[in-house]
Amino acid sequence: MLVLPSGETVGERCGDTADVVTTDEAMFAEAMLASYRRAIASVAAVSSDIRTAALRLAAVWRAGGRLVYAGAGSSGLAAAEDAAELPGTFGLDQSRIAIVLPGGAVEPFRIDGAAEDDAAAGERSIAELGDLSGDAVIAVSASGSTPFTVAAAAEARRRGAFVIGIAHRPASQLLVGADASILLESGEEALRGSTRLAAGAAQKAALGMLSSLMGLDLGHIHQGLMVNLKADNAKLRERARGIVAAIADVSDAKAAAALREADGDVKPAVLIACGIPSMSEAVNWLAAAEGRIDDALRRARGNGIKGEGPNKGA
Repeated sequence: MLVLPSGETVGERCGDTADVVTTDEAMFAEAMLASYRRAIASVAAVSSDIRTAALRLAAVWRAGGRLVYAGAGSSGLAAAEDAAELPGTFGLDQSRIAIVLPGGAVEPFRIDGAAEDDAAAGERSIAELGDLSGDAVIAVSASGSTPFTVAAAAEARRRGAFVIGIAHRPASQLLVGADASILLESGEEALRGSTRLAAGAAQKAALGMLSSLMGLDLGHIHQGLMVNLKADNAKLRERARGIVAAIADVSDAKAAAALREADGDVKPAVLIACGIPSMSEAVNWLAAAEGRIDDALRRARGNGIKGEGPNKGA
């Protein structure tokens, strides 16, 4: 019978599986679930750090800065996944989001293990972005010592970026050199050395919280709904209609009519469905509310706009 070996490195040792026979699926599954529970607990432990960093990201974005994600291996993939979701989820400008991975972003889902050790490549990848003053960089590394990621973060900071470091080891190079450090003490991996599992789960949760809290501060979330999504396919167009109908409390038909009037833009469509007579006026209300739909709705209702949107009675 094969037994998983024990290790010595914090964050990679088998831990709960040290005495588990690899052919016992139930015991190994439970060990993995235990590691995932620790991973999520590690995110909860630093939620205040994540909230603080998210507010800074929102400020950078609001001021016109870019958002750069950097990482290598599975950490890089977690970062790239979060970055890739932002335009669709929050309607953020794709041209202001960059993903820095070993070997470049041409093939972001092909992992080049050896490239993780190339610190010079990390520096070059960041240098290609030019002046980063006013920008933010989120650098992710399970060990906190991956040469590519550490060098990229250091170069970004040298170029004026606000750097957020996410790692799983205290006092690691990445965390020490960052402006904001998020330490995820996710503990030992059930599968030795496979940081795509528990560490990956913690990273995904932390990154998701970070970007979603940024979206909340930017006014792109209302009542738990994605009010700034980019509806560029049938599924998202249906979701947009449901969002407008739910917030404005109108029928699907009226929500669809409002979206047509707003050319598919959810926030003005909500206002139109609530009685704002035109797209131009809805845009003006939103501008006055700095893009926050809740504030725009309060202002509009305070000015006596209580009716329904286009095609009333349809």
